[in-house]
Amino acid sequence: QVHLEESGGGLVQVGGSLRLSCVLSGGTMYNHVMGWFRQAPGLEREFVSVISKIGGTSFSAESVRGRFTISRDNAKNTLYLQMDNLKPEDTAVYYCAASERGGSDPRGWHSWGQGTQVTVSS
Repeated sequence: QVHLEESGGGLVQVGGSLRLSCVLSGGTMYNHVMGWFRQAPGLEREFVSVISKIGGTSFSAESVRGRFTISRDNAKNTLYLQMDNLKPEDTAVYYCAASERGGSDPRGWHSWGQGTQVTVSS
């Protein structure tokens, strides 16, 4: 396992943008598939986006496709999530995670950050 720490969350109005960052320590990021999940109150943790080890391939949930962009900088051991055109339903705690294989099931991810709150006000 590695240590992950997210930052960049906050309060934003509908249609606004935020960029989340996640720094990995205790390991090397290029050894891991990286991803973002989110969890709203009373709901299960859901998949948002995933990116391959060298960043050549990414995939996002349909609910955020075209609005959110995942990227990574392995030299800085940092993962990003650019979130544009935010909607109230995007309000959640956002978590970054590391995996050997990726996938949309949270059980397939071995390391998690503590989460950062994103709140979109209407």
